[in-house]
Amino acid sequence: MHNECIPTPNEEKLLEIAEGYQQRAQFPNCIGAIGGKHIRVIKPHGKTTNDSLNIPKPNLIRGIQIPMPYVFVGDEAFGLSTNMLRPYAGKCLLINKRIFNYRLSRARRYVECAFGILSNKWRIFHCAIDVDIELTIDIVKCCCVLHNFVRARDGYEFEDSLMVTGMDDIELDNNLNVNRSINRYRDALTNYFNSELGQVAWQNEKI
Repeated sequence: MHNECIPTPNEEKLLEIAEGYQQRAQFPNCIGAIGGKHIRVIKPHGKTTNDSLNIPKPNLIRGIQIPMPYVFVGDEAFGLSTNMLRPYAGKCLLINKRIFNYRLSRARRYVECAFGILSNKWRIFHCAIDVDIELTIDIVKCCCVLHNFVRARDGYEFEDSLMVTGMDDIELDNNLNVNRSINRYRDALTNYFNSELGQVAWQNEKI
């Protein structure tokens, strides 16, 4: 069931995922959300920085003047890089940056919800998995396949996995140190989310 249920994403699939995030979370060029709350392992070196994930090339988004990379979104636990976005750090942020953090949190919530449902059924995710990384990957994939199989058998629809009852408060790290080009991408999205083209009607009510 591996190849059918969790195939390795190619560029076409990643573009399809990005379209899903645009439609559901109104977050452009997002190819996934990353969280580490329930599956705790020692991270592999260079997972997102060695060009091995078939990530599509940057493209232009209407309303943004520079080509934008495709990105994963994560919380403050993850570092900022070309293909990884995290919230702005700090508590006393300008409104435009608070809106960006809200919009990123809307996209990130899907991984929190998915991991919550997954870990409540498969309790191995309630503790650190103390095996080598290759076996950890096999365990996670096996649980994902079984999880999707059971939910399909029980009659759950895909949308049932996306329900979120609330948004987490964002506690941020003030010691972020990244280069200007990476900050430029995040700032460009911030300006976009605060523009007529990129805003959503309710965003000012959520910050």
